[in-house]
Amino acid sequence: MVSPLEGEFQYYLENQDRLVKQHKGKVLVIKNREVIGAYNSEEEALVEATKHHELGTFLVQRCEPGRDTVTQTFHSRVSFA
Repeated sequence: MVSPLEGEFQYYLENQDRLVKQHKGKVLVIKNREVIGAYNSEEEALVEATKHHELGTFLVQRCEPGRDTVTQTFHSRVSFA
C-alpha cells in the first residue's frame, strides 16, 4: 500500500540538495510536491500547516544534508475515543 504522502517524500529526496541550500535546519511543510512553509520546529510547522490544510494532506520534513538524516515515517490522523 502506497502512502498518499509518498510523492511528497520523493519530491524532498529528489530536491534535497537544493532545499538544504535554501532551508538548512528548518522544518519544511511539503504539499503537492512543493514547499508551502519552512519553520523552526516540527510543532510550529504542524500548527501553522493545520491552519489551512487538513492533517494527512502534507508532509513535515526536517531539512538536513545527507541521506542518513532522512527517514520515511508517515503518520495519519488518529482519533482518540
